[in-house]
Order: sequence, then structure tokens, then C-alpha cells
Amino acid sequence: MKFMKLGSKPDAFQADGGGDSRSSSRRYVLSDLPSDIVVHVDDARFYLHKFPLLSKSSLLQRLIVEASQGGADEVRVGGLPGGARAFEICAKFCYGMVVTLNPYNVVAARCAAEHLGMTEDVDKGSLVFKIEVFLNSGVFRSWKDSIIALQSTVALLPWSEDLRLVARCVDSIAAKATASPGSVVWSYTYNRKAASSDEIVEARRCSSSSSPAVPRDWWVEDLCELDVELYKRVMVAIKSRGDRMPSDVVGEALRAYAARWLPESCRRGEPADDDDDACALEVLETIVWLLPSDGDGSSPCGCSCQFLLNLLKLAVLVGAGELLREELMDRIVLQLHDASVSDLLIPAKPPAQTTYDVELVEALVGRYIRRAGLDDIDGEDVFETNGETDDPSLLALCKLVDGYLAEVAADPNLPVSSFVGLATSMPESARPSHDALYTAIDVFLKMHPNLSKVEKRRISSLMDVKKLSKEASIHAAQNDRLPLRVVVQVLFFEQMRAAAGSASASLLLAAAGDGNAHLELDDDDGDCWKNRALALALPEPPTPSAALRKQIGSMSLKLVGEDRRRAEDAVSDGRRLARSASIANQSSRMSLSSRSRRIFDRLWVVGKPPGPGEVVSKSSDTSGSSQSPRSSAKPLGSNKSSGSSSRNRRYSVS
Repeated sequence: MKFMKLGSKPDAFQADGGGDSRSSSRRYVLSDLPSDIVVHVDDARFYLHKFPLLSKSSLLQRLIVEASQGGADEVRVGGLPGGARAFEICAKFCYGMVVTLNPYNVVAARCAAEHLGMTEDVDKGSLVFKIEVFLNSGVFRSWKDSIIALQSTVALLPWSEDLRLVARCVDSIAAKATASPGSVVWSYTYNRKAASSDEIVEARRCSSSSSPAVPRDWWVEDLCELDVELYKRVMVAIKSRGDRMPSDVVGEALRAYAARWLPESCRRGEPADDDDDACALEVLETIVWLLPSDGDGSSPCGCSCQFLLNLLKLAVLVGAGELLREELMDRIVLQLHDASVSDLLIPAKPPAQTTYDVELVEALVGRYIRRAGLDDIDGEDVFETNGETDDPSLLALCKLVDGYLAEVAADPNLPVSSFVGLATSMPESARPSHDALYTAIDVFLKMHPNLSKVEKRRISSLMDVKKLSKEASIHAAQNDRLPLRVVVQVLFFEQMRAAAGSASASLLLAAAGDGNAHLELDDDDGDCWKNRALALALPEPPTPSAALRKQIGSMSLKLVGEDRRRAEDAVSDGRRLARSASIANQSSRMSLSSRSRRIFDRLWVVGKPPGPGEVVSKSSDTSGSSQSPRSSAKPLGSNKSSGSSSRNRRYSVS
């Protein structure tokens, strides 16, 4: 810290009781001559002598002359910046006593000297002149002293502003912050809080052999001590100095300032009191206003997506304005794919019933999709495409959305529409695997046990069973919460996946995997889909025969195109080959859950012809996937007069 001593005489100022003169309201100078003037400054009284004061201060000259003409020996100095302490420095200078100037009192002394008229017009070598010398040669050349002096200007407004002390401190700090790190000598210990700012020396070349490299953000934490208005001025000055300061360094400075000044409760996402909210809102508005407008490729605005989402979370908590939230959202969508699930867990503001603000996240995802240009495509074309994107950003975002769905699905107050809306906000081409989506669906069904069949069907239709891994398919086959129709679909495609291991079943797999082919589950009489499940569960597939060929048609693959008949023949041949190869895959079928076996046992009973006095029961659960279009399959070799028993005797092998 720099300091300057003025005067040579010993300090003779005393207070009543011999204590510190600054803590007493009555102060005087030890002298053989009695005091002849009393100066009132705020609540303090100074018993002084006229002659030293008249020769140094134009204001005191005028006041003393006016008091003498009126026969009074007391004067009052009102509105003195710095108060009694600053006046004592000026009075000691008038007496020639030793007074020490430092970064803590120099601004107050400068403002008081200006107010008292202690300039070169009154006396050469005035207090104003000497303070200016100290500022220029000492304070403004030191990084830490400039910050201290700037902090002291707050209590001295508007004097410090009118004398340009604030501006000069800001310029000094900005010049040092934007200086080349090579001109800074710093004993860098990789811990800014433990490092002393006094170790920073400007205008010296850093010797690579004696000092480690200085990081570009060495100044960040020191500026965190400034209040929000001063910080704003300093950062504006730093950003205005051309390209000297990279955007990522500015972003790091804003992040450190937010960590220093934002209330702890707000950073944890908890409600705060009114005072904390007001403070947080002011800091938040300043930080958003200071966000850099450009950045590198990994961080377009110089700040991480996590930091921006935390600011958005805070904006929701403190009730920030719509413009501020829009500004943050516009910046977030530039790098939303870099976020994590925890970053998106933004608490909902009352009166919302949900735990997290799902609508806000859906709005962010929608903006990202529109920015990517995917909104120009018709919704059905986007979400039903069989192609897969190779855009890593889009794939990462879809993975993020599915993970977020799994988190918010545990909220029992989350409506079906919100879950479906967020799940369908991503194009199907960005989901090469539906395992994460299935996890979210399973959690949602578990936490919402009272859903209607229509709602369960709507939720389950989001999942494409063809895109489930083997592990997920095994889990889905045992899942009591899924509609039975979806379980049948899972088992069907698992059978095809097992058959794909055989070269003779390749034609079947190609036909079933075609984008225009879907598993047909006939709902006309409620039996057709059961017979399909029964066919899949048979341990030994029947040998193709005339009786078996008569049963073909209870379940079919819907094929679109000119070669429908040719494809049906190919599927039938492939199915027979798959049945022949299924013995080799019997161990895979044996891994089905006990629940699946119970389903097939029940379906086997349903498929048997009813005996005398027996009643055929039909399951009412006909929910299924939207990816399996419905159509009627007319049985071969049967007529309209066929009863339910004849339909139940059919085995489906197509």
C-alpha cells in the first residue's frame, strides 16, 4: 500500500479526556496560545487559531471574516465531504503537522480540500496539489490501491464524481486488467484467494525463469469486492478496450461476481426474503447486461450453459422481468445441448402445481429446434422418419431431454400433456435408441397409477419397441405397468431379432424392419392379437401344413407399395424359416419372465374351443402403440358365419 506524509511538526491535536480526537466531539490543539476560533463540522467542535487557517483555505477566510464582522468567534462548515475526519486532515495541513495520506483517506481529503478552497490560487504547494501528486504517482499506479480508492468514492458522491476521481480510478483498474499478462509479476499459487494482490507489480516484464505464467483472469476475484454499480462501470471500461479481453475471461469474471454477491439461498434454488430478492435482482440485471455478445465456438457468449441456466433459475425465483428472461433464453439455446439434467431442474414458481417448470424447458427445446431449422418440416414427417441424424448436438440434446423426462416423471402432479409435449418436441431421427425414453415412461406410469387406458395408450405410444435394446426389451416384457398390447409388440420384435441371427431369416427381418411395415393387432374381435401372442409363446412351432396354412391371416404385416403380394409371400416364407430356426433360439425364449408365461398361458386357455358350459373371456386391455396401425385381417378359409370358437382355434404364424 502506498502512503505519503505531509508536514514536519508533531501531531498536537487532542480531544477531551486525552483520547482519540476522532471519537470526541471536542478537539483542540496543544499550544501556548489560546484558541480564538471555534469551527463546527457536523457534531464536532474544533478549537483552533485563525492565522493558520486564513493562509490556507479560501472558504475559512470568508467564514472567519464574516464571523469577526458580527462579533462572533465561531463558524460552521456545512456539507463538508468526509466530515470531521477529513476536516482534521485539512486542519493539520494548515498547521504544518504530520499527516499521512493513504488509499483509504486520500479521496476524502481531496474532496474536503476542494470544498475548503485549499488550492494553488490561495497558497503555493496547496493541499489539493500535493494530493494530486500522490494520486498520480502512487495510488493510480497500484492495482490494489486503485480498488481501495474506488471503493471509498461511494460515500463521497457527488464530490468524487464531479472531481473525476471515480472515472480515474476506473480507468486505472481497467488499464491494469487489460494489460498483457507478460507485464505482470505475480507469485501465482493457483489459489487466488490465498494470493496477495500486493504481489502484483505493473510495468515489469515477467521472467519466465523466475516466475510462473500469470493467468489472464488474475484480476477477477479482486473486483468482486466492488459494489454492483462500481463493478458495472469497471467491466464496461474493460470491455470497451478493444479486443484485449477475451469473452471467456469476461464470462469468468461475471461468474465469480455472481458467486460472491448472489444470496446463498438463491443459488441453492430456495425462496429468499424480500431484501435478498431485491439484492439478487439488481446483481442479476447487471450480470445479464454485461454478458459478452460474442465468444468462441464452445461458448458462444463467453459463459457456460450451466451458468446461464443458473441465472435463468434465479430469474424465475426472484420474479425478474420478461425481457431479462427472454435475453437469457436466447443465449441458452445457442448451447442447450451442453447442459446437464440438473441444470434444467428449474423450480416452478407458484401457483404452478408441478415441482419443476417443465413448460420453460419445453420452450427452450422448441427454440433450439426452430433455430436448427427443423420446424420447417411437417411435424408428422419429422417424428416418423426412420432416418437417423448424425448431428452430435441434436443427439446430445435428445439424450438430455430423455434424462430430464425421467427426472420430472416422478412428479405426481405432472400432467400427461406436459410429458407428451416435451417427449415429442424432439425429432424421431435424434433418438437412435428408445431406452432412456422407456425409462421415463416407466417412471411416469409408476408415479401415475390412476391413468385411464387412453392415457396409458398415449404415453406408451411415444416408445418405438423396435428401438429398444435387448435389456430394455426384457424389462418391458416383465413390466406390469405397460399395456399388454405393448408387451406383445416387444415379444414379437424380440422374436424377429432372435431370428435375425439366422441367414435364412434375413428376408423376414428386412420386411419387418421396413419403414412402411408395422405389427398389425386386430381389435375387431379382440382375439386376433391374443392368437399372435399364443403363436409366439409356443415352445415348438407347428410344421407348415394344409391345416396351418388355413390359419394364416389372423395377424398380418401391413405393407405399402406395388409389391404387397410379393412381400407377403416373402414374409410367409421367412416366418416358416424363422420357426424352423427357433429351436436354436429356445434358450433365449426361456428367458421370458414368469409374468409373460402367465400371459401366454391365459391366452392359450382363451384360444381353446369352449367346452360345454364354458365361457370364453376376452381381455379388455387393447391399448397399443401408435406405431402399429390397425387393420382387419380376414382369416383364410373362413366365412362370416364362423363363431368365436373357430376364430380362437386359429394360430397366427405370419
